Amino acid sequence: MTTVSTDAFDLQRIQKIRKWAIGLCLLAVVVLAMFTSTWWGEGPIHEAVQSVGLGAIVLSIVGRAWCSLYIGGRKKAEVVSTGPYSLSRNPLYVFSYAGAFGVGAQTGSMTIAALFVLIAVVVFHFTIAQEEAWLSAEFGESYKAYMARTPRCGPDFSKWRDEENLSIKPRFFLTTIRDGLVFLLAIPVFEGVDMAQAAGWLPVLLRLP
Repeated sequence: MTTVSTDAFDLQRIQKIRKWAIGLCLLAVVVLAMFTSTWWGEGPIHEAVQSVGLGAIVLSIVGRAWCSLYIGGRKKAEVVSTGPYSLSRNPLYVFSYAGAFGVGAQTGSMTIAALFVLIAVVVFHFTIAQEEAWLSAEFGESYKAYMARTPRCGPDFSKWRDEENLSIKPRFFLTTIRDGLVFLLAIPVFEGVDMAQAAGWLPVLLRLP
């Protein structure tokens, strides 16, 4: 079996690039949101979209933390295929899509929310491809069998399997919680944008659904 040295696959570097790419793209969308408003103004539809988005953020934080219990510190050491990783090969990213939607939805606009998700999907697509290429080379048939039975994103609930005991590394769990809580910053940020627009400090140049 041909293997790739773990030194050749710098997971932390890939994750940093991924975070910077998403950060810059999302910053551009935030700037767009500063000068746009919704077709329906500040009424009940606006608030409903925000509420659904908040639910998506909470789901993302909880889901990402759940995934970290299984994958934290094990990604480069073994093929993790139980718990959320029995339903999807990339559940951490799937929950991140929910978080991206939730962040965008705090603008009250489904268009902005969709843009956030699209950015996450595009950036994670390349990250996932790099990770899967390395995992396939490193773990060979074991990972290829896992790929054959488990959808890339899914989830396929018929594939559920778990283990009775888990060895948990709290540092990875707490780091994932911390990263997820950053999504909640969208609430005061976009509330501030709404207030600035209402006060006339920011012009509304475009209205979006």
